[in-house]
Amino acid sequence: MTEPSKPEILRMARAFIEAIPHARELGMELTELGPGMATIVMPYDSRLIGDPATGVLHGGAISVLMDTASGAAAMSHPSQPLSAATLDLRIDYMRPATPGQAVRARAECHHVTRSVGFVRVIATDDDEARPVAMGNGAFTLERQQRKGPGE
Repeated sequence: MTEPSKPEILRMARAFIEAIPHARELGMELTELGPGMATIVMPYDSRLIGDPATGVLHGGAISVLMDTASGAAAMSHPSQPLSAATLDLRIDYMRPATPGQAVRARAECHHVTRSVGFVRVIATDDDEARPVAMGNGAFTLERQQRKGPGE
């Protein structure tokens, strides 16, 4: 059996993200996927406004974006986990996202143990020099069970 090509892996990952109901509803699009890293973009949508007076997106939408990108990064780690689930995600909000601009989350799974992946994630709008939010998370990793002799 041959390994899937990078474009095929990206296509499968996009299909997976699009199959997640909240990701689909928020319009998230996986734009980059590599070994242990993922970038997901969420377009500005007036349904996601948290402060009608300013048009600023709700922090909950940003946290879902960051969580989804972090899970994708953990899943794409070279150790090839079958699945990942959020154990812990700490997010520090630095500033409001600029109204009218898409927000992108870039996540990197920088360390894995036998059952946990550790991820860093940054959310930005068009001003990439000034993050909207930064986070660190831990994700449980499910791996394929190794079969013992005679199984």
